[in-house]
Amino acid sequence: MTRLLHCLPLLLALALPISMPAFAVQPDEVLEDAGLEARAREISRKLRCPVCQGENIDDSNAAISRDLRLYVRERLVAGDTDAEVVDNVVERFGEFVLFEPRASGSGLILWLAGPLMALVAALLAWRFLRSRNVAPAETPKLDAAEQKRLDEIMRRS
Repeated sequence: MTRLLHCLPLLLALALPISMPAFAVQPDEVLEDAGLEARAREISRKLRCPVCQGENIDDSNAAISRDLRLYVRERLVAGDTDAEVVDNVVERFGEFVLFEPRASGSGLILWLAGPLMALVAALLAWRFLRSRNVAPAETPKLDAAEQKRLDEIMRRS
């Protein structure tokens, strides 16, 4: 037990780098102006890496992501607004590069598909539950011959 306690600081020191987020932004990319850098980081989190597709350009190590990060910072230094920077990137790479598609054009289908499917599912569930509440039809009564036959079968069992 004491050996484990002695190794604990070493284990924590080794585990610390694993638990910290790894950002791909290189020190030479960071802008001097903290306000512009914060805007660049915010824009970079909204843009998808064209190569990795599951990461934003802020986290990706792909060369195209580095180029896009530099382009975003270049446009911000030139005086573009956040919307203008995003519009320029979308113009180059298409709407696929946005993590949150715009609610217009083909992106409107993506925005409406979820609520529409939820509505359809709710209606189907409501119909299903309504059909289950219908009282079963009354079972027909047995005539005397059928009842006698049933009693005979039951006695044999």
